[in-house]
Amino acid sequence: MEPKDPFSEFSEILVELRAKEQLCDGVLRAEDGTRYPVHRAILSAASPYFRALFTSNLGNPSGAREMEVPQVSADILGTIIDYAYTGKVKVTSDNVEGLLPAADHFQISGIMQQCCQFLQTELRPDNCIGIHKFAKLYYCPELATAARRYILSNFRDVAGHSPELLELGGDELTDILSDDELNCKREELVFETILRWVDNNEQERKRYLPSLLRTVRFGNVTYKFFVNNVYKHRYIQESQECQGALFEASVYLAELNSQESAEVDLSNPLARPRIPHDILFAIGGWSAGSPTSFIETYDTRADRWFLSVNTDYAPRAYHGLATVNSLIYMIGGFDGNEHFNTVRCFNPVNKVWSEKACMYTPRCYVSVCVLDGQIYALGGYDGRIRMNTGERYNPEANQWTMIAPMHRQRSDASSASLNGKVYIAGGFNGQEVLSSVEHYDPLVNDWTYVHVMTSPRSGVNLVAHNGCLFALGGFNGFTRLSTGEKYEPSRDDWVGIKDMLSPRSNFATAVLDGLIYVIGGFNGLIRIISRTAMLYTVCGPLGSTTIPFVESYDDASDDWYEVSNMNLNRSALSACVVRGLVNAREYSYLSKIQGCCTGPAGLHPDKSQG
Repeated sequence: MEPKDPFSEFSEILVELRAKEQLCDGVLRAEDGTRYPVHRAILSAASPYFRALFTSNLGNPSGAREMEVPQVSADILGTIIDYAYTGKVKVTSDNVEGLLPAADHFQISGIMQQCCQFLQTELRPDNCIGIHKFAKLYYCPELATAARRYILSNFRDVAGHSPELLELGGDELTDILSDDELNCKREELVFETILRWVDNNEQERKRYLPSLLRTVRFGNVTYKFFVNNVYKHRYIQESQECQGALFEASVYLAELNSQESAEVDLSNPLARPRIPHDILFAIGGWSAGSPTSFIETYDTRADRWFLSVNTDYAPRAYHGLATVNSLIYMIGGFDGNEHFNTVRCFNPVNKVWSEKACMYTPRCYVSVCVLDGQIYALGGYDGRIRMNTGERYNPEANQWTMIAPMHRQRSDASSASLNGKVYIAGGFNGQEVLSSVEHYDPLVNDWTYVHVMTSPRSGVNLVAHNGCLFALGGFNGFTRLSTGEKYEPSRDDWVGIKDMLSPRSNFATAVLDGLIYVIGGFNGLIRIISRTAMLYTVCGPLGSTTIPFVESYDDASDDWYEVSNMNLNRSALSACVVRGLVNAREYSYLSKIQGCCTGPAGLHPDKSQG
């Protein structure tokens, strides 16, 4: 039998004494007259306010035994007294609005801290502005910072669903919209938000328009939108001051529109890019005939890649990447000589690599994905055979566990998680390129075949997006593919999508801003030893071309778009996206032009791109 906690036992005795009104030497009375017999020493120990109230001649000059506590409800006062006796409090959405101000008034930091922690978990687009104001009013700096970060990070949802945004003052709205960290893919949304805010109280708020218009980075909107939706709006036409605020933007966009091949000048304040909320990392791969240790990061707001030179890990290709809790895990791979079972973890905040538990088996050409916070490493090549085995990594326990083997041996396949299952598609089994697909259910630890793809694909990439799976590119045994296909689990069938701009295999993919990005890869020829026993050369197939090309796919329009190239030609690389980094600014275009990124990552912008 475990010994009882002395404090807990002591607390129970005090609660019992209070319940029986034994040894009580004071009474607190709430605003509705509810009386609470208390031990003044207990409350004095919990709250400087009560200590002063009970001991100061100024606070209690007559030494009265019963004292009124004004402007505090009976429920809140009872909760605070219970906390003084037990050290415990239950914060709920019903009591937090009254409990936090009372705890602030009574200077009970423990309750304030728990209220702030509760409110952080309750942040939503419809209440985050109110919580931010609440936190500032009662000087809760950590909660205020968290609420502001939430507003900026989720601005699209806040702008669309928060009635509180329409109640902001003009200066408050200006402060939010001018922030570099406003997570806004389209500057048009900023202008539309301003209009909604003004429309809510037109006569009173039109005077704020000139200053609000200066928060919009009009260099990042189209000339057509500026002319038709901005300059011709009646608010602008009715105000010379507003027209003056837009003069520089109109000149800049007119000049840009008149030059067919002109690039946006990101150093111009009008086109100053916001700091991205999501950072894309492309790590390792094969370049110039050997594996690399380079990291490149992509700023989607500026459409620029930045190269890191001091990466502190051995060159690696044909590896997997996964991100869990803002940490990046590099799984297996090959360096030209050795096939690895090692796992390295990169912290993008302090930019330090650390070693993690090794896999049971070396794996290059490995397929990696994340499901429910755990990392799956499937198939691959160990230097001797192509495998059908798989294993699962628990980051919290730093431990790998073998799972049920797949039906097929698969190296150079690709995996993704969707609807609670892990899918793996395509690959090479040592004899043929595969079109088969199977999924793993962790609840039963078993694999099940699903409908085959329309084309065999090795060096393919499988991406989960918008409730579907997308199998992109790869090698079909004869040529590199630009084709892609889409799988809907409810139909258990694959349908073709529009071709990529460039054929490729052994490339990287990531989902960013609602688009699928494809990055680098091979796009040339491959050496075929025989059609039944295809062999890959480790340094890249003979005659192949390693490319830096990047493009993005919009599922809504079924179309592909050009994206800025990487700094390096690379294939056999991996990529992942880390969301909500506290130091996202360090990976942004703004940090490069301001020279503020001097940490261990040694990030440098591509000098050749604008």
